[in-house]
Amino acid sequence: MKSLASAIRPPKQTPEEKRQEMLERPVGPLIVSLAVPSIFANVVSTVYNLADTFFVGQMGSTSASAAVGVSFVTSTIIQAMAFYFAQGTGIQMSRYLGAGNAKEAAAYVNTGIAATVTLGTLIALVGHLFLDQLCYLGGATATILPYARTYISILLFGAPFIASGFLMNMQLRFQGESFYSMLCMVAGAVLNTILTPLLIFPAGMGIGGSALATVISEAVSFALLLFEMNRIGITPIGLRYVRVPSLDMMRRINNGGVPSFARQVTLGVATSLLNNAAAPFGDAAIAGIAVVQRITSVANFFQIGIGQGFQPITGYNLGAKRYDRIREAFFAAVRLSFIWVAAIGVITFAFAPQLIALFRDDPAVVDFGTLTLRLCSITMSFTGLAMATNFLLQTAGKMWRATFLGACRLGLVLAPVVLILPPLLGRLGVQIAQPVTDLLTTLVAIPLAHGILRELDQLPA
Repeated sequence: MKSLASAIRPPKQTPEEKRQEMLERPVGPLIVSLAVPSIFANVVSTVYNLADTFFVGQMGSTSASAAVGVSFVTSTIIQAMAFYFAQGTGIQMSRYLGAGNAKEAAAYVNTGIAATVTLGTLIALVGHLFLDQLCYLGGATATILPYARTYISILLFGAPFIASGFLMNMQLRFQGESFYSMLCMVAGAVLNTILTPLLIFPAGMGIGGSALATVISEAVSFALLLFEMNRIGITPIGLRYVRVPSLDMMRRINNGGVPSFARQVTLGVATSLLNNAAAPFGDAAIAGIAVVQRITSVANFFQIGIGQGFQPITGYNLGAKRYDRIREAFFAAVRLSFIWVAAIGVITFAFAPQLIALFRDDPAVVDFGTLTLRLCSITMSFTGLAMATNFLLQTAGKMWRATFLGACRLGLVLAPVVLILPPLLGRLGVQIAQPVTDLLTTLVAIPLAHGILRELDQLPA
């Protein structure tokens, strides 16, 4: 009798079988098959992050809990570098696989792994040399600093595994193997959730136990990902495939990597902008914004998951010069994103007060957050167009357009909106800032989508 894992695990494919699937299978079902594991993995990762914060909170120290937040800057630095190489090498890998050139695909895979291991190690070394400065950059105070130093010091040892694990996770998705990417990601998250309370309390390590659990789990995920990539065999793994990047290789990686790097950096800017805009209206407003962002992140997971399902299809078919199929996949991704997120929006609109109260049962927070969530629920399904357009531009190597569109929702549009609306409309200006930004970003995406699709139509098949 088959185990559950063997029943749901997709059959192992040769590189040519995988290529044919990405070039011939109907795009709607193909996007869904690639998106669902990504969505599930993102949800599990979020639950793990919440559990990690919960266990540190059980230590009874506000300073210890704050130290986890202070580490956000360190994590952002590591992830931004990983995003850069993951997208930069993953996009080129999928395009070469689509063209049937496994040798060049392997060069990008292995060079990316070598780069993230090397730069992750460099981040760890430099981070330890400037540990206090890194803590203060994250917002540490004199009381938080001892906890932050302990947490970040241990976390830095995991930088090579965190960065390289993230890169291989993305590369598996670009190969069209999102199921195995999900398995490795979930395994690490579950292990972390088990180890964190054990190392904090019975082992008596305190906040250092939480950081060590993260490092161990990331190292295990790294080993699992390396094993899976080698076992699947879409691209071979080994030092002999690593190259010293040529100028052309660096340009190609840069074209794919810069938009993701910019999105990761501006994510922190967006949070800061909204919090600063809400500050004059009290702590309840800031808390309400934070809760709404946490709830709407579920819709973002669906959009990102669909985008991650669409992106490898784009890469393979660009390599194979199947531009008609890219157009078909683009509109399928936009439709799926709109329908799925609109369904989530109906739920979050109808049950907004109850959802806000789940996270913060404070009447002032519920009052502020309810209208904010309902306004966001109306507009969030429209942003799927911007998401799909951004992934298409990025995979097609349109670096500046992809970077511009990715930054719109997280800063370029949001910044003037929060500078103009709150002074004009007061509290309502804060509540409506993100929905207005979503609509304006969608309007920006329409001509960009039209432009790139027209360019693809004009390319020789």
